[in-house]
Amino acid sequence: MSYTHLISASELQALRAGGAPLMVFDCSSELSDAARADAMFAEKHITGAVQAHLERDLSAHPPAPAVNGGRHPLPTREHFAAWLSTLGFANAMQAVVYDRNGGGYCGRLWWMLKWVGHDAVAVLDGGLQAWEAAGGAVESGAAQARKLTDFQLKPALRRLVQTDEVMQQLGRPTQTLIDARGAPRYRGEIEPLDPVAGHIPGALNRPFGDNFGPDGRFKPRETLKAEFDQLLAGHDPAGVVHHCGSGVSTVPNIVAMELAGYPPVALYAGSWSEWCRTEGLPVAKG
Repeated sequence: MSYTHLISASELQALRAGGAPLMVFDCSSELSDAARADAMFAEKHITGAVQAHLERDLSAHPPAPAVNGGRHPLPTREHFAAWLSTLGFANAMQAVVYDRNGGGYCGRLWWMLKWVGHDAVAVLDGGLQAWEAAGGAVESGAAQARKLTDFQLKPALRRLVQTDEVMQQLGRPTQTLIDARGAPRYRGEIEPLDPVAGHIPGALNRPFGDNFGPDGRFKPRETLKAEFDQLLAGHDPAGVVHHCGSGVSTVPNIVAMELAGYPPVALYAGSWSEWCRTEGLPVAKG
């Protein structure tokens, strides 16, 4: 059995006890302090986990080739696959991703693995906090070295869209943009990270934290379905394109829609940080 969306702490414990081939990735991070990710991992992580650093591993910065723009551009599929191989990750493995930041970062790796054709990847529901609450083992220090593998690219299982496509479809019923940033940033009242405040005209707003209950776990399927039905208000779900500030924290919205029973939809990874830096594109506020 493979897990493709969520996995509970007890399910992960059972997989480990059964000797299933798997790799656990710690994606904990801080947007305002990239170095903090290394400190968090060294201080404490799930025993046997490897680190997936947002800036160093899950984004492409010069001179590495990037697929899109914005603050966290995606590396090419080939570069990402090569990185997975250096970790010892293989196509036959189950991947489990987690963070300790309320689920705002680990979804990035969940989506990227789907993007390179790996379906057996799941978010640890409730993150590190849920793992510890269930009595899961943790350790400190660096990750252990692993034997190299040859991770093979497969056809993409999720769709990436670029700025030009979003612009071409702007205002058309075939596209519904959903912005996962907090409401004050969406409305353009504040902007701590990008040079322009506001949002893409016509975008709907669903802050990614709305997908989680007080315990840090995803809300029940029925609740998510009702909330997205209300948000979409008759818009075609097939035309949804998710984005946020830089294509990272929007993924909980993508996972939540799929948990609610909607088919997979697109990600605009460049998001607001690329849109607002592209000359001539319209900006809305309020």
